[in-house]
Amino acid sequence: MKKKQITIYDTTLRDGAQTIGISYSLQDKIKIAQELDKLKIDYIEGGWPGSNPKDNLFFHKIRDVDICNGEIVAFGSTKSHRISCSKDEQLKSLIESGAKFLTIVAKASDFQVSNALQIELKENLALIYDTVAYLKDLDFSVFLDAEHFYDGFKSNPDYSLKALLQAEKAGADMAVLCDTNGGSLPDEIKDITQKVVSELKTPVGVHFHNDCGVAVANSMTAISAGAVSVQGTMNGYGERCGNCDLATLIPNLTLKMGYSCKAEEALVYITEASRFISETVNLAHNERAPYVGNNAFASKAGLHVSAINKDTRTYEHIDPHQVGNKRNIMISELAGKSNIEFKAKEMGIKLKGKTSLSKELLQKIKKLEDKGFQYEAADGSFELMIREAIGEYIPFFNLKGFRVITEKKGRDRITCEATIKVEVNNRIEHTAANGNGPVDALDNALRKALEKFYPELKELHLTDYKVRVLDGKTGTGSLVRVHVDHARRFDNWGTVGVSTNIIEASWQALVDGIEYMLLKDYIEKEKKS
Repeated sequence: MKKKQITIYDTTLRDGAQTIGISYSLQDKIKIAQELDKLKIDYIEGGWPGSNPKDNLFFHKIRDVDICNGEIVAFGSTKSHRISCSKDEQLKSLIESGAKFLTIVAKASDFQVSNALQIELKENLALIYDTVAYLKDLDFSVFLDAEHFYDGFKSNPDYSLKALLQAEKAGADMAVLCDTNGGSLPDEIKDITQKVVSELKTPVGVHFHNDCGVAVANSMTAISAGAVSVQGTMNGYGERCGNCDLATLIPNLTLKMGYSCKAEEALVYITEASRFISETVNLAHNERAPYVGNNAFASKAGLHVSAINKDTRTYEHIDPHQVGNKRNIMISELAGKSNIEFKAKEMGIKLKGKTSLSKELLQKIKKLEDKGFQYEAADGSFELMIREAIGEYIPFFNLKGFRVITEKKGRDRITCEATIKVEVNNRIEHTAANGNGPVDALDNALRKALEKFYPELKELHLTDYKVRVLDGKTGTGSLVRVHVDHARRFDNWGTVGVSTNIIEASWQALVDGIEYMLLKDYIEKEKKS
């Protein structure tokens, strides 16, 4: 039986830009558009030409970028009240954008027309018809985003349907039902979408916000009710609580519900694309996100890991490789021998059969966690521990000493300087560096000293730095845990350090991150030789 084909419309570059903490550069927008194209998204909404110089420049620059799987879409609104389409400046910007596909937002709620636009209901219907017809006459493909549609339908279904029928009469290629305030629930969505699909000849799409936490569920419900296209954003970015998360929706539609879309062909790439976009917008990746989070296929309890070793289906709803993710066995005080052996196997280290060594490692981890260490997200530190236990650890440098000086000059200026002395291959390197703070200065000094011997460290960068006070009873002398995330191209790992001195804890985590990378490179070279 042939699967029903669905189209995916991404609005990460416009709706996603309304996320607090996100501010795209032009280059960010181009890189994300290319990433979405690799994911075979059908429609990539680039922004609102005419609203700001950056979006104008994006549509100019994207013409020279090789976008081969999806269509670039420009977003705008119906023409202004009492201005002809040919004289409307924002419609001119849409036309001049170079995009062949245009999305026009229009009010589909009588309340919004009366209170937000403050025009007559009939006038709003005329704006919809005139704008869509004008753009269709110019040979554009036109989608109508029916803003506040579901809320409008609940209060005045006749008017909301008239808005869609005006767009259909004018030749719209798709009518998109929007739950703009994100307040509708799946049962409502099912009933309303079914009614609309039965009334329209035009294909129906949907656009959901996540204010009730059900944007993905609403999208799935609407597709089941007859919609053929879904709008959303990668990682659920968007205003307030965000939009429908395409990184969750696409696997749900294709792996769980039996629908088909072009992105299904690139599903194995979706985790990488999700993480790439998180990095590009400089927001921490949601590690608990379904399908694409590091914890999506993670197991912590020894009982679970023991079962997974027998059959992965015992605690996994899909094979993580289907979405480009991987199984993640967590190491903690809840771990059993199975966790240690499974994690070691992932790292290419055989511990099975070495019962005494596995038990020793397990006891060591439990003692360290009792002191405040935590290895659930510190796979780099954990692997170094295992390789040291089996005799594969290689010290790449020896610390002779460091000093960190923080100096306050005047009311606002604080300077930090670190001096460090290390020994590499019987050579002493003594250097200094400044930083934004004491840890940054120490990290800069360490890299400066080591890059002369290991130039590949220039590829290493820190992606996150977290400090957790473990026992606040002793005030500023409390034990702290520092967790550092490191990345090198698309490889990433975490390390951990614990001390009553935040600089010492940071030093432990920084050193583990560097030694992990150097050790992995060394092992790879040994395999090839």
